[in-house]
Amino acid sequence: MDLGSVIIAVAGVAGTLGGTFLTQRASERARRREIALLRDQEEGRENLLLRRTCYVEFNRAARQFTTALNKHLHVMRERAVEESDVEALEQAKADHRDRHSEAQMIAPDAVLARMSRVNRALSGVYGQVKRLERGAPEPGETTATAARDQAEIWNLLQAMRAAMRHDLGVTPEAPRPIAAPEPTAAPRPVETPEPIAAPARIPAAEPIAAAEPDGRPERRL
Repeated sequence: MDLGSVIIAVAGVAGTLGGTFLTQRASERARRREIALLRDQEEGRENLLLRRTCYVEFNRAARQFTTALNKHLHVMRERAVEESDVEALEQAKADHRDRHSEAQMIAPDAVLARMSRVNRALSGVYGQVKRLERGAPEPGETTATAARDQAEIWNLLQAMRAAMRHDLGVTPEAPRPIAAPEPTAAPRPVETPEPIAAPARIPAAEPIAAAEPDGRPERRL
């Protein structure tokens, strides 16, 4: 066998082995990519389930706290507040506080902003209720103002749920941000109409002279 044949044979074997090695490496890379993709999908499903559980618990706790505030205000208007009434309100507040602490570690910024607005509103109404209960309200605070602020929380809860549903992929469109009310334009001054000019006086007609006997008009001196 001459040298050329040997070189060709060696090159063929090397090519076959190299092709097999490259094919094996490509197959391993594809397998690693597939495993990474499956891992990412599994983590995504777990994260989605975690956020869903967090949203359900927070929404439930916030609604119960809102309802507890409303019930406590009714009690304050109808009768003396008892220890059981205070315990029910404090339990709802504590449950909401725990759910909010969990959400701060899980919810994305867009949803967490809505949650924080609900939390601030609930804390504000709770503060009014406790001050009214102690008989030391701030200027302008009454059970009527507290009830009004409590009723407005339902709108904040609705906007929060819309953000949650969008994050979970339930609704395709994100909720629109709440726009600030436009400033009321100042009223335009009423223009005073110009006075209507008095009509010009028409000069009186000169009297017609009586005719003289000869037919000529009589002159007046």
